[in-house]
Amino acid sequence: MKIAVTYDENQNVFQHFGHTEQFKIYEIENNSVVSSRVLSSDGEGHSALAQLLENENIDKLICGGIGGCAVNALGQAGIEIFAGISGSADEAVNALLNGTLEQTTSPNCSHHGEGHQHHHGEGHSCGHSCH
Repeated sequence: MKIAVTYDENQNVFQHFGHTEQFKIYEIENNSVVSSRVLSSDGEGHSALAQLLENENIDKLICGGIGGCAVNALGQAGIEIFAGISGSADEAVNALLNGTLEQTTSPNCSHHGEGHQHHHGEGHSCGHSCH
């Protein structure tokens, strides 16, 4: 099994899927991490990021905020989503493996007041168009 985590420079779960610059990819065997690596996203946008994860054969995604378009794209790729997660990426993966990480697949992108532009009524809660 392969798990991807949106990843920031502080080794934490990055809080906006559509703007993540890197993922930490964990290889899992027998419910244990056997290896991990950081993968640059080399792009931005829900579709491009979902395609990148699909190309990497990712089974599960752990992330912070995620919009409806990304949820749909990842769902079409067969990737299980654990959203609304914060804190250490490694601890989040361990919680998932231990069965204590709560699964949320609902769009929960809510970064108001953080310098992002939002225009409601354009598709999902962030106002980004699906592409």
